[in-house]
Amino acid sequence: MVHGWAGSHLETWRKPGLEQLLVDQGRTVVGVDLLGHGTNLKPHDPHEYGDIPNPIREQLTKFETPVDAVGFSLGAIALLQLARHQPDCFRRLMLVGVGNGLLEPDDETETARIVSGIDGLAPTNDIVARQFGTYARSGDNDPRALRAILLRPRAEQFKVEELQNIGAEVRLVVGDKDFVQPVERLAGCFKNCRTTILKNCDHFATLDHFGFIDAMLEFFAKPR
Repeated sequence: MVHGWAGSHLETWRKPGLEQLLVDQGRTVVGVDLLGHGTNLKPHDPHEYGDIPNPIREQLTKFETPVDAVGFSLGAIALLQLARHQPDCFRRLMLVGVGNGLLEPDDETETARIVSGIDGLAPTNDIVARQFGTYARSGDNDPRALRAILLRPRAEQFKVEELQNIGAEVRLVVGDKDFVQPVERLAGCFKNCRTTILKNCDHFATLDHFGFIDAMLEFFAKPR
């Protein structure tokens, strides 16, 4: 289970009870805290974040592959970055809160917008940027580390042929009001993919949505 930006395994998966739901289904759950989050180190240099999937890669060395995985937002991106180089390491892959933007060059203007939210400089009417700023300053988060993640050297954008090589069964889950919409092009890149659209749901509410919880339990149910 891989959290999103400004999350952690504890806050994203364990406290809300999502981890326990999978344990109750007989699954062994491995939580990953990405660099800059949770119990992991939190450097302030953007160049330290050039290999976002590394904590997941380190966990994979402890288990026989393929494994099942779920990632939200940045966590989903990290899982895909790993899968592009190790296309057979996942059996089932649930990608939550990501869309067609993964197939396009990074938008530096959008990054600057979110950074302005962390810096407290976003316009009062930019609700999304201000929400990112609120999350960056919540709990045990280190805003400077989270800011550095946004400014990290970016990996190459995903290529269709890379995603077509991924052997996992893929489930995309995204809210109908999520700013990552649309998702159709991304979904079409995988050999075996289903999409679940959550009604009346934005990016920040995705993991609390009963539709997501139902989809997660169905997708990872045993036996399969």
